[in-house]
Amino acid sequence: MHGLMQDRPLTLPHLFHRAERHFGNKTMVTATADGSESTATYAEWATRVRRLATVLETLEAPADARVGTFGWNTQRHLELYFAVPCTGRVLHTLNIRLFPEQISYIAEHAEDDIVFVDRSLLPVLWPLADKLSTVRHFVVIDDGADADLPDDPRVHDYEHLLAQAAPHEGDFRVDDENAAAAMCYTSGTTGNPKGVVYSHRSTVLHSLVSLTADSLGLSERDTLLPVVPMFHVNAWGLPYAAVFAGSDLVFPGPAMKPEALVGAIERHRVTVTAGVPTIWMGMLPLLGEHDLSSLRTVVGGGSAIPRALSEGWREAIGIPITQAWGMTETSPLASAATPRSHHDDLDAEGLAEVRATQGQAVPLVDLRIVDMDAETEQPWDGVSAGELQAAGPWIASAYYGDGVGTDAFTADGWLRTGDVATIDEHGFVRLVDRTKDLVKSGGEWISSVELENHIMAHPRVTEAAVIAKPDPRWTERPLACVVVTEGEQLTEDELVEHLRDRVAKWWLPDEVRFVPELPKTSTGKFSKKTLREQLIG
Repeated sequence: MHGLMQDRPLTLPHLFHRAERHFGNKTMVTATADGSESTATYAEWATRVRRLATVLETLEAPADARVGTFGWNTQRHLELYFAVPCTGRVLHTLNIRLFPEQISYIAEHAEDDIVFVDRSLLPVLWPLADKLSTVRHFVVIDDGADADLPDDPRVHDYEHLLAQAAPHEGDFRVDDENAAAAMCYTSGTTGNPKGVVYSHRSTVLHSLVSLTADSLGLSERDTLLPVVPMFHVNAWGLPYAAVFAGSDLVFPGPAMKPEALVGAIERHRVTVTAGVPTIWMGMLPLLGEHDLSSLRTVVGGGSAIPRALSEGWREAIGIPITQAWGMTETSPLASAATPRSHHDDLDAEGLAEVRATQGQAVPLVDLRIVDMDAETEQPWDGVSAGELQAAGPWIASAYYGDGVGTDAFTADGWLRTGDVATIDEHGFVRLVDRTKDLVKSGGEWISSVELENHIMAHPRVTEAAVIAKPDPRWTERPLACVVVTEGEQLTEDELVEHLRDRVAKWWLPDEVRFVPELPKTSTGKFSKKTLREQLIG
């Protein structure tokens, strides 16, 4: 017996039409390269999306064409987020911070047909133009920068194309909810980046769960500032979720300095914002200088949020950082550390411990931990550790391209995340480490993440990363790389003494290297690969 419900596909045109019809008065603000701001209503944005749909036809982008973007977080980027998939094409956000050879590889591997690029980023992309054999058109979005425009027939002006285009009439329609809507590539810390392809169905479901109270809880009353880049897992799906809910949006554009971000939160009364830990570290010293009372949720992800950082925000403005966990392959939201009813009796110390976890799996996502050697599922006792594996309707089942990364998926279809974790009886996940970042000393594992958290709890430490250093006796020993707070001094002995009552004696680092800054990946995480190359070779 089948249910007697209408068979309507879960596709992005529904999100667009809902926003156009219900939220036309809501606003989007974008910071520009020249320091000004532009504002548009949802209604104005929707008309531009319809014009952009016509532009894609004018440029003869085929069905299923991969349409690349090389841009900041802006209203115009959001126009592409909808015009491309709502016309049956595939949005491909290119990471502006990758090395040139990686950008070329990704655009070629995806076979991008058109690339839309912000004018301020043109000097990065244009030198690669002749290496991108599949790209027929480069459309320049003038964001106020003064970069020279190439005299080349492949180059077009975004606003000129929109001005000439009549708005697409009628409803957009995508019949197959499993059709590709967007694709992102992993950051490629080992080997070539790998392509993850999101469907319309996966994106709609992911957006819907982002609106639930125990996830991110976005609503029509919110004003969202997505600091996480729109090229990084589609800004964690937040732009789609915000349009679904009808939230006001504030886009930082290229203004990614801590001072600019804090100012935008204060000026536009932002209620929800999200970004990686390094962003929140940079903003922490400025919090007391601004009125940030509008904030209700600050989301951190991309890598584990140090407890000291989250508590630093709570002490400064009363709002801790809510940790969420995921990866490119999980769209990315897989878990969120929002305290639950069984935490109600906890004191401040206990709640801080909860927020230091990666939280409980969000609805529709299943998680398990598997022993890395025996390949047996581990119990949820908060102690037993194993590789974290994920399954669900917005979890990748394969990478783009035949035979790419097949070892990342189990025989029964679960994603092997590469994270080592424990899960407690209530399903709260605590990351122990990345499998490749664990330090194996004398046959025992040392969690670099936990050791880093304790180091960063020192009041004179700004950043810390722990890597494994080869050792003839113990196989590996921890090497701590530490950035001392500007204007402060710290010795190795003082730091080790700080750790003595916090970790087991055999966890204490054999060596501490004080460095002016830690290298970052293209998505703002600490690059331990670079540290290993620089310090160990």
